[in-house]
Amino acid sequence: MESETLINLPPSSLEPHYSVQVLAELWRLDESTIRRIFEAAPGVLRLGNDKRRSGKREYFTLRIPASVAEREYQRRIIASGNNKDRG
Repeated sequence: MESETLINLPPSSLEPHYSVQVLAELWRLDESTIRRIFEAAPGVLRLGNDKRRSGKREYFTLRIPASVAEREYQRRIIASGNNKDRG
C-alpha cells in the first residue's frame, strides 16, 4: 500500500526542496529577491496563513523544489541572453 501511494505522488513532492535562505546563499542573492522570484511561481510549496490579522503582516514559509529553482534559473538566463541581442 505504501509503495502504491509513493508511485501516485507527483515527482516534485519527493525531490529536494530549498528554503529561501538556502537558495539565497546558493545564488548569492538577497532573501527578499528570492522570495519575490518564487512567491507566486507554480510548484512552490507555500505554508502559513495568507490572511492578515488586525492589520498585521502575513507570515508564510516557502519551500522551493529543485526543479522549480532550475526552471526559474533557466528562464532568467534565456531572458538575459535575449536582451543582449536586442540592444
